[in-house]
Amino acid sequence: MSEKTITLALSGASGMAYGLRLLECLLNTNTRVQLLTTQAAHVVAAQELNITLPSRAAHLENWLHDRYPYGRGKLRVFSREDWFAPMASGTGAGDAMVVCPCSMGTLAAIAQGLSDNLIERAADVMIKENRKLVLVPRETPFSALHLENMLKLARLNVTILAANPGFYHHPQRIEDIVDFIVARILDQLGISHELMPRWGETR
Repeated sequence: MSEKTITLALSGASGMAYGLRLLECLLNTNTRVQLLTTQAAHVVAAQELNITLPSRAAHLENWLHDRYPYGRGKLRVFSREDWFAPMASGTGAGDAMVVCPCSMGTLAAIAQGLSDNLIERAADVMIKENRKLVLVPRETPFSALHLENMLKLARLNVTILAANPGFYHHPQRIEDIVDFIVARILDQLGISHELMPRWGETR
């Protein structure tokens, strides 16, 4: 199977466990990951998971290599202002992009076509190049403005995969609930996994 390149952005919404679990699963497959983070994502990681993510891209990349050693050679971390990063141009963009978790601010900026940072620019590139873009909002309730932004993006073939886990797989741990959403994201990316049985399957 050919190697895919996925841009993964972690923004400042609640649900950082989804993003880090997705990163772990991607690095466990034949996938290259280009990682982007917002400042708010670092705050959320500290508050929700008691994890202090290094602020500099190079330091964060080394920290993640220590955490996920099997990802060495497959993970690159870029700063928010690195306009020479591959995903800033259609000629260098990867196969797909996921923003997980996706804050309403990031979603709104993408919906309006803003490119004030590398995450917004990378998402804009995916839309204009007709490549897969998956946004994973973690917010409730949604306001009319949130819904209008999501509808606008859905009409542009952006996948809105809200972090709304199902329970028919009888989760026993928080990790089971996280894996439900991560499995749905991997399905959208066309990446095989064994995180949980599919509907109708027994395992």
